[in-house]
Amino acid sequence: MGKAEFLTPKAIGNRIKAKGLQKLRWYCQMCQKQCRDENGFKCHCMSESHQRQLLLASENPNQFMSYFSQEFKSEFLELLRRRFGTKRVHNNIIYNEYISHREHIHMNSTQWETLTEFTKWLGKEGFCKVDETPKGWYIQWIDRDPETIRRQEELERKKKQDLDDVERSAKFIEEQVRRGREGKEPEEEPVYTELKRMNEDEKIAFNLDNAAAGPSKTSISLGSSGLKGTTSVKRKESSHSSDSKDKKKKSALEEIIEMEEQKKKSVQSDHWIRPNIVVKVVTKRLGEKYFKKKAIIREVQNRYTAMVKMIDSGDKLKLDQSHVETVIPAPGKRVLILNGQYKDTEAILEGIDEHKFSATLVLDSGRMKGKTVERIAYEDFSKLA
Repeated sequence: MGKAEFLTPKAIGNRIKAKGLQKLRWYCQMCQKQCRDENGFKCHCMSESHQRQLLLASENPNQFMSYFSQEFKSEFLELLRRRFGTKRVHNNIIYNEYISHREHIHMNSTQWETLTEFTKWLGKEGFCKVDETPKGWYIQWIDRDPETIRRQEELERKKKQDLDDVERSAKFIEEQVRRGREGKEPEEEPVYTELKRMNEDEKIAFNLDNAAAGPSKTSISLGSSGLKGTTSVKRKESSHSSDSKDKKKKSALEEIIEMEEQKKKSVQSDHWIRPNIVVKVVTKRLGEKYFKKKAIIREVQNRYTAMVKMIDSGDKLKLDQSHVETVIPAPGKRVLILNGQYKDTEAILEGIDEHKFSATLVLDSGRMKGKTVERIAYEDFSKLA
């Protein structure tokens, strides 16, 4: 029977069916293939590609189940974090949004059989807060992101620095006031005497102007000097505190920059396969036809799975990262760095140290073009196609 025309009702119906979710029992997780009916699923199970994937799965079935479980858990928690944050939400709502994506990992290929069992496991491992209600299970994500924790620690450290600056400035002002009081001469206490008239004919006169003028002038002079002293102290203290804050802020910024650089230098990811690099097949499950043969990675799926094309025969295979290894070319050839500080940077192979299983590369792209990098391990770079 021929294929339906483009705008016929049957062709339109087929496209509508292909867009939506299909039945779970007709889905092959190993091949990531969704079949429309039982006949299509039966034909797929008899295909050569499916049999090849079953051979790979039979080599280490626990590895594939743990990989699918880890991917399901990480994608489920990532959706919960982005969509709802730390809000309390029903677990079935998140699951319905998760399975709306056609390429999601199905639960029947993981270690959990039901959504309730998976929810209990999340609460037991401490990823979420879970509680059971008459309406079902509710979950709440616990934010333990290192970046969030680091940000909170930085805010607490900044608050502590501000408090230390305020206390230090207050102590400095108190010290200045104490020194000013110690350096001031003690005032003479007035002596009160009895008023006696030596001569009864003599008139008694009080010079009120001089008496009032004296203390007022001294008080004014003392007041102005005191104000000058306090203003100068405040200016000195404010300049001192601002300088100390600037120094502390600069030092904290430098520390953060150094920490980020150290993180970049020490970063080592567990997935290294990249498109357009040459690899060698090291698994014997596929037969002697492909063992120790070279291939080119055409596409990377889920970070650990690669679609490769054999160089000799031109066959296309779907292989796991553990079934291939890097290829070391001759000196002078172009390579791609797969891990470490200069990840995803093209370079030229300059020399090989066979005793230390490392090589010397010259970077050929990026801002550090022309820089020579030594002691790059064999597994951290591979030949470019």
